[in-house]
Amino acid sequence: FQICFLLFAVLYIVSYFIITRYKRKADEQEDEDAIVNRISLFLSTFTLAVSAGAVLLLPFSIISNEILLSFPQNYYIQWLNGSLIHGLWNLASLFSNLCLFVLMPFAFFFLESEGFAGLKKGIRARILETLVMLILLALLILGIVWVASALIDNDAASMESLYDLWEFYLPYLYSCISLMGCLLLLLCTPVGLSRMFTVMGQLLVKPTILEDLDEQMYIITLEEEAIQRKLNGVSSTVEYQTVDLERELEKVKSKKTNLERRKKASAWERNLVYPAVMILLLTETSISVLLVALNILYLLVDETAMPKGSGGPGIGNASLSTFGFVGAALEIILIFYLMVSSVVGFYSLRFFENFTPRKDDTTMTKIIGNCVSILVLSSALPVMSRTLGITRFDLLGDFGRFNWLGNFYIVLSYNLLFAIMTTLCLVRKFTSAVREELLKALGLDKLHLSNNPRDSETKPSANGHQKTL
Repeated sequence: FQICFLLFAVLYIVSYFIITRYKRKADEQEDEDAIVNRISLFLSTFTLAVSAGAVLLLPFSIISNEILLSFPQNYYIQWLNGSLIHGLWNLASLFSNLCLFVLMPFAFFFLESEGFAGLKKGIRARILETLVMLILLALLILGIVWVASALIDNDAASMESLYDLWEFYLPYLYSCISLMGCLLLLLCTPVGLSRMFTVMGQLLVKPTILEDLDEQMYIITLEEEAIQRKLNGVSSTVEYQTVDLERELEKVKSKKTNLERRKKASAWERNLVYPAVMILLLTETSISVLLVALNILYLLVDETAMPKGSGGPGIGNASLSTFGFVGAALEIILIFYLMVSSVVGFYSLRFFENFTPRKDDTTMTKIIGNCVSILVLSSALPVMSRTLGITRFDLLGDFGRFNWLGNFYIVLSYNLLFAIMTTLCLVRKFTSAVREELLKALGLDKLHLSNNPRDSETKPSANGHQKTL
């Protein structure tokens, strides 16, 4: 218990600093609203800590199994045993259910509540309204699951099992949420795997091949001075022109900052770090697709390759990887890489673009939505890793009780869709420049057939001349 509490305390402190970094400071004005925001902040921090624990759970279990195999009789690792791993999986499943179905709905309704009409305004009235909304939401979800169970599996045993709230209803509901999380990961992860190259390209300094940075700096400086002169000459009464010029000036300053950073970067950083990182990303993505392809072959020839096919040998009894400790380390790297890619892909989707948190400018409602989304993704990550064959670690606790994991057609279709979508996203990413050049050669570039978000190569400057940036 002390070890679990210590690990969770560290995750809670880190989650608190992350949320306060993005939380809008102007939310705490009135006394009552400040208390409500503080309670919602603590609940969101707890949820984010549970999400981080769910992400770290599978890598921690894999590395613990390898350590127990390497040092079976070591006195200093006696605390690391199978009962601890099983307990962590059960606690992660319990807290995920608690956050998903109780704490986060309570935080949202509590934040939006004002108290029933006719009652004295205050914290108690808002808590009462929140509890009533939670009861109505629980009844609604219960009815939906009941109808879905009656339509899918209409027999007496299935209907009677719904009366067992703890042993069947909550695991069944969590199984549905996990399935939706895996489907969301199926959309986010391939997009994120291709998007990672762009993100790392923005964070790192690219090599200066056939580029003259001094000339580009000179052009950007002239453009900045021209916009500044226009901005000084525009009358303050013409607000729309002033806003447009200020926005254009901010873009030019951002480009100038990037060019200055590229000029100050060393030759090692430009010519070694960037290619090495890109090769590493390409290698990890290729290994992920290769493992999924091999898992598809295993599914076709061996039924024990199913995520719910066979029970594991137990913690510390046998290695889960063919290559031992090296293979386990590779699995852990791939799991973290898939999680980061899924988060990047989640915020890259058009539907969730406005959902991205901003530093010191994110409302509590948006923070709650982000915490719920990350919780769903992190809870589905172990299931996705096991379904895709990234790891052979059998899911413990309620994570392994999902009925759809035993359906051969669902698992096979999931693997095929992941491999196909990832390959298509990567091909589209690496052939975008060729497609743009072909469209320009055919004269079709003005039709905007390519939806590449990057800026065009030539832009009109403030004095009307075309300048190549």
